[in-house]
Amino acid sequence: MKRDIRSELSGILPQHLVGLVPRSFDVIGSKGQAVAVIEIPSELEPYGQAIGDALMRVQRNVRSVLSKETERMGEFRVRDMKLLSGSPDTEVVHRESGCIFKVDPRRAYFSPRESTEREKVSSKVGPGERVLVMFSGIGPFAICIAKRQPKAYCVAVELNPDAHMYCLENVRLNKLGDRVRAVLGDVREVCPTFSERFDRVLMPLPKGAYEFLDTAIPLVKPGGVLHFYHWASRDDPFSEGERLLASAADEYGRSLEILERVRVSQYSPSAWKVRIDARVG
Repeated sequence: MKRDIRSELSGILPQHLVGLVPRSFDVIGSKGQAVAVIEIPSELEPYGQAIGDALMRVQRNVRSVLSKETERMGEFRVRDMKLLSGSPDTEVVHRESGCIFKVDPRRAYFSPRESTEREKVSSKVGPGERVLVMFSGIGPFAICIAKRQPKAYCVAVELNPDAHMYCLENVRLNKLGDRVRAVLGDVREVCPTFSERFDRVLMPLPKGAYEFLDTAIPLVKPGGVLHFYHWASRDDPFSEGERLLASAADEYGRSLEILERVRVSQYSPSAWKVRIDARVG
């Protein structure tokens, strides 16, 4: 029977603290070259290395264990992370859905938990569509779309220079240089310079994406689709986002048709990350 991290720590940590050890954590990377990211409560901080060592014994492919020290902060959306155990080299190559992503989670945001969401959105893209991905990070949405739909073309805009560097590398690794264009810069400054309008615009920035709706909506072709992500209340996850979308569309005299409402993931007991898909007329 495979041991979990709590059973691995029984007899190492004081018994009353073992129940505080999280059973879930993210593993980023491939076999033998992975990094685990875990969030431990303050009571367990003195035992960080023991927890990291135990996690590596349980997950044999993990070579480094990082703990989340802060929320995602600042304009680059990167957490402070502490090395609990293992190699200080935390750059890895992650594989999902036939795609390859190189990333160092200490330098750029990437969530393996969003693999299913990336597949869902990618499946909506039709042949020949031109897609804009705002806040594109290391390129997972743009690359997944281009891999799944060989006739699509994606523009990926990212502010974090490290994430942009990884996006360029990932475009190269996936051999998509002719169909994914990575652009470094602030979407407010970069996107209005584009001469084209897009069949589909993605806004995968749940916290604060609404502040950029005035940039996104003019970039959607008439009849095109906007994928809007938002942090929302558990009890009423979609009303606020729909109001924000309607208000922004009104400012430009654009009509709006809600196509789909999706609960993507639970952020906390009271908050959800949601996606609202809307056709912009």
